[in-house]
Amino acid sequence: MPKNVMQEDAEKIMAVAEREALRIGKGLSIAVVDSGGFIVSIRRFDGARPMTPMIALSKAYTSAVMQRPSAMLKPWSNSDPAFFSQVSTMGHFPIVATGGGVTLKRDGEFVGGVGVSGGTPGEDEELAQAILTELGYDTDFAEWAGAKGAAAGKD
Repeated sequence: MPKNVMQEDAEKIMAVAEREALRIGKGLSIAVVDSGGFIVSIRRFDGARPMTPMIALSKAYTSAVMQRPSAMLKPWSNSDPAFFSQVSTMGHFPIVATGGGVTLKRDGEFVGGVGVSGGTPGEDEELAQAILTELGYDTDFAEWAGAKGAAAGKD
């Protein structure tokens, strides 16, 4: 049976996220999902715009069910936009190809995803990566199939 991120883990993630949001002075939303993409925790911190919780949730969901950070899907999205647009609507939440969504993987096992929304794309990604680093999650992921060819302009 697969392990999942637990509420205790989600609370640690939220503590890091809140501290970092205050440090950069941004109103952010953070979502944590388990390995199946189901919500464990979601918070809209003070000052976060109304849409940011759903955007964070989509980033977290993407990172969990696709088993790699959401930004890694960009080459696929670019190389086959028609197919990607169909796949992006198949789950419980939209699949997105943008920064700010990271996969929670520990000891090689996928346990969930985290999504950050409300800052610039770079700030969202930086905060998501800070969570992984500080809490000791794995950060190595295989490239998406075809990513090298898409980046080089090949099929």
